[in-house]
Amino acid sequence: MFLEHKYVVEDLVKRCKAGERKAQELLYKQFASKMLGVCSRYANDRMEAEDMLQNGFIKVFQKIADYRGEGSFEGWIRRIMVHCSIEYYRKHHKMMQLVDLEDAAGETSANPLATAQLDAKDLMVLIQQLSPGYRIVFNLYAIEGYSHKEIAAITGITEGASKSQLSRARSVLRQQIIKMEGKRYGYAG
Repeated sequence: MFLEHKYVVEDLVKRCKAGERKAQELLYKQFASKMLGVCSRYANDRMEAEDMLQNGFIKVFQKIADYRGEGSFEGWIRRIMVHCSIEYYRKHHKMMQLVDLEDAAGETSANPLATAQLDAKDLMVLIQQLSPGYRIVFNLYAIEGYSHKEIAAITGITEGASKSQLSRARSVLRQQIIKMEGKRYGYAG
């Protein structure tokens, strides 16, 4: 089945490079749902995520001739979606709320048991509640796997600012997790 999927994607990519509209539609249908999830991590709401997705697919189809078949096609699309989401955010919102590295260094760590009962949906809700600057850096680093140097280049902030944003995002998430777990078990928080 995996080989069949790979063959279909490779065939769709080839047909998209030839400019076939039907192949573009099929490729969109195959990846839109998953890529909407990627865009949602950077958006303030679903409408904004859908705008990011549309911009991303426009870029995918404009740049599809550049795809050389190295690595996974899904990974290639994902990188475009992330970059388009950041670009969209830069264009439509004030970019980042910066925190000094010294302030971030003083953050305390949470009880590791507080995360034991947290499921992925709860975590995604908490991530969505982060301020946009924290959310973008957290997503790029913790979920997409970018280095602080890469994040600095993508977002236009310094590596130090990226590190402090990540530290602060983690601290806020820890506090929210402790609060959420406290409510679940009847503790005040």
